[in-house]
Amino acid sequence: MITINELNEGTAESFVRHLGEVFEHSPWVAEQVWELRPFASAAELHTRMMEQVYAAPESRVLALLRAHPDLATRLQVTEYSAQEQRGAGLDQLSGEEYEAFASMNAKYVSKFGFPFIKAVTGCTKDDIAQAMRQRIDHDLEREWSQALREIARITQFRLGRIFTDRSNEQKG
Repeated sequence: MITINELNEGTAESFVRHLGEVFEHSPWVAEQVWELRPFASAAELHTRMMEQVYAAPESRVLALLRAHPDLATRLQVTEYSAQEQRGAGLDQLSGEEYEAFASMNAKYVSKFGFPFIKAVTGCTKDDIAQAMRQRIDHDLEREWSQALREIARITQFRLGRIFTDRSNEQKG
């Protein structure tokens, strides 16, 4: 845990060490936002990070989307993703459920060119499967936008786990 003030006062290396994996395998977001310090709050930091994503070239955003793991994968994922997926019960799928997720993931990637992305914190495996079934019918533009909204939610949850935000406390 770190405060926003400690992060603001730290080095670029420390900043990226704390925030580099908030955006899945995409430390470039933290690297770019470091120049914009100081941040008054974790919420402001998150807003600036998302602005970097929205302003990035399409190829870089696509790489960010593709950096996310398939949900319910048995491959090694970042600790953030593993923790989030465990919380949704995706680590306890039956063989049949696993096959259903693998099939939906494959269909989704084939259609959109990036994995299904959902903020799974607070969701059940059934919620996630239902969202996958609904979103496969989206067109690419709609799903691209939805994936970025999900990334915004995911990263907001992740930042919330990093910070002890004391920026609103009176200094004394």
